[in-house]
Amino acid sequence: MDNDVKLGRFISLILRHKPETINLKLDKNGWADTKELIEKISESGREINFETLERIVNENNKKRYSFNEDKTKIRAVQGHSIEVNLELKEVIPPAILYHGTAFKNLENIKKQGIKKMNRQHVHLSADEETAKNVAIRHSGKYIILEIDTEAMLKENYKFYLSENKVWLTDLVPSKFIKF
Repeated sequence: MDNDVKLGRFISLILRHKPETINLKLDKNGWADTKELIEKISESGREINFETLERIVNENNKKRYSFNEDKTKIRAVQGHSIEVNLELKEVIPPAILYHGTAFKNLENIKKQGIKKMNRQHVHLSADEETAKNVAIRHSGKYIILEIDTEAMLKENYKFYLSENKVWLTDLVPSKFIKF
């Protein structure tokens, strides 16, 4: 199963950031041809078949990937640093969302808010535990920030919910963050 984790990370790199690593083309909505993905990953020296790919998609704890209905296409559901149109629909979020981050980022966030950096969106969580899990991945010392999404909505900020239940927005100005 350790191999699945490594393969999953490689698939994440390909589908979210660098499809050119294996000379793969994604369509404008981030979809890759499933057979072509398997072939090109195999050509890169990694062992993969459809069953392995399906297991990685189904068992990924973050539900990072999805197939189309007949499983001929696959894509990452969020977290892209490349431009793709995930066809997200605007959704009204809960009144409060959370953002977990490294403690070292706090001063910048106080000044500039939470920015999407090299991703397409800022990622927010519906609960503190999920935000904590995100923060721990990036740093030993972390902080969980509370976001007043109700106030953001009043100022016409838009929110989207990815397939794997990550809340997305373009920017969280510091005035909406409880420090």
